[in-house]
Amino acid sequence: MLSELTLTTALRTAATSVLAARHMARPDSRVMALIGNGAQSEFQAIAFHRLLGIDELRVFDVDAAATDKLCRNLGAYPDLRIVRAGSVDEAVRGADIVTTVTADKRRAVIVTADMVEAGMHLNAVGGDCPGKTELQREVLSRARVVVEFEPQSRVEGELQQMPAEFAVTELWQVLAGAASGRVGDDEVTVFDSVGFALEDFSALRYLDEQLDARFTQQIDLVPDLADPKDLYGAAVKGESTETFTAALNLLHA
Repeated sequence: MLSELTLTTALRTAATSVLAARHMARPDSRVMALIGNGAQSEFQAIAFHRLLGIDELRVFDVDAAATDKLCRNLGAYPDLRIVRAGSVDEAVRGADIVTTVTADKRRAVIVTADMVEAGMHLNAVGGDCPGKTELQREVLSRARVVVEFEPQSRVEGELQQMPAEFAVTELWQVLAGAASGRVGDDEVTVFDSVGFALEDFSALRYLDEQLDARFTQQIDLVPDLADPKDLYGAAVKGESTETFTAALNLLHA
């Protein structure tokens, strides 16, 4: 099966965020700040609203048009209260969960340690390549940090800011009950979300199992030849020899 993964990635990223939050955020979490209102934002908002019970969303983006777009698209969820904040600090203040999903490809500081309150869970999604971060280093220093795949996260995630000896937990350990996602209501937790190939593979397997013929198209990757020894005959069938010769000339050029 061949499939593009743009939409699939947005869905599985949001699903993974909620999966981690079930084990890391306080069970009574109802308010989430959403910093960065671009392409991924609706998926995060809907996932936390429908699957985790978030009923108030505080949104902020340096691009007001992005926030306009987000509010418009989320109009289909009237039971989700959306509050437009004037700054990151305003959005984060008093939130139970903070999701950062910004797009700036640099070592940015979106959330600083002075914004973080006891018991807060941070879902850091935007830092997904070398040299790109969203959280101030001190935020990680005071938090329980969970990652997907540690070797990758140390290169691409928020974790790239920290020394090699900085201890983290992999998400599978939390899901398996081998490690805790949170110890106490006052603990600060961070899910350093990068995404890795196993998640994409799992999403593709799910698609392969669920999709039926209405949504698929059969394509031939290897030609089905009546005579495997007559590749030339199959190639020029229905075409003039001049067309085939012209194609050879173009390739040669």
